[in-house]
Amino acid sequence: MKAWRGVLIALSFLLLSGCLVTFKEPLPASDPAPKGLLGKWSGINAWGEPMSLELTRVGNDRYQAVTYFKAKPREREAYPFTVSRHGSRWYLSAKVPGRFGGHYTIAGFELTDKRELVVYNLDLEQINQAIQHKALDGQAFQTDDGDGVQVDSNLDKVFAYLDDPANSDVFVEAVRYQRQNSAK
Repeated sequence: MKAWRGVLIALSFLLLSGCLVTFKEPLPASDPAPKGLLGKWSGINAWGEPMSLELTRVGNDRYQAVTYFKAKPREREAYPFTVSRHGSRWYLSAKVPGRFGGHYTIAGFELTDKRELVVYNLDLEQINQAIQHKALDGQAFQTDDGDGVQVDSNLDKVFAYLDDPANSDVFVEAVRYQRQNSAK
């Protein structure tokens, strides 16, 4: 799983603690980002390393996340993503690199009153259980870098599962960022 660490840190707001849940379909680019999402953020990743995150608009309802370690500010990774509000939750979706299947990942997020961006990922074990119990369609996959699960259900079925209050524990806090002050 160590090779995934680099990719998942680069996608720091899509961290999955080394494991990956992917989807065949991305979220449609149909919702504007909530007020307060775009801008500069800083936080500590799961390995205790200081990270920075810059979220910008790159088109109509399309966005980009640029992540980097504070110790290496010139080594930046950029990933396009879309956002969608479904029920009471905000979600984001980004393409997964080809070596991890090339599909899409979906994460939940919220903006708190404390000027924090909290990102929630889907728990791999719980998604596997949902597939075993036929609540979702999909299959497990393995790469040289670790375990994953591919969800094949259409987005309507995925959101029906995610929006069910009985499944609220499928979301695991992945990372918490603080808004950076614009004046330095």
